[in-house]
Amino acid sequence: MSEEAKFTIEVLCPCCQAKLTVDPELGAVLHHELPPRETHSTDLKAAVEELKGEAGRREARFKESMEAEKEKGKILERKFKELLKKAKDEPVTRPTRDIDLD
Repeated sequence: MSEEAKFTIEVLCPCCQAKLTVDPELGAVLHHELPPRETHSTDLKAAVEELKGEAGRREARFKESMEAEKEKGKILERKFKELLKKAKDEPVTRPTRDIDLD
């Protein structure tokens, strides 16, 4: 074993399964190896079906975002009215300036 290998730690990343070599004294990653890529062997028919399904999901997400945008104005108006009502109820106070503290 080399002198450098005695003081390093090898860790597997829980997210991407990459192999990290860490020096505990420096608190730094010395080396990292990316995980091997998974090869997907799918036939052409399965790929076409997946793309057709994805178009439907994309359309559904678009409709959801359009509905959210339509409701956004109502929500902002309601929030504005609530904050305006709250501001009317609070007394008006002057902000403290730096010069006032001297």
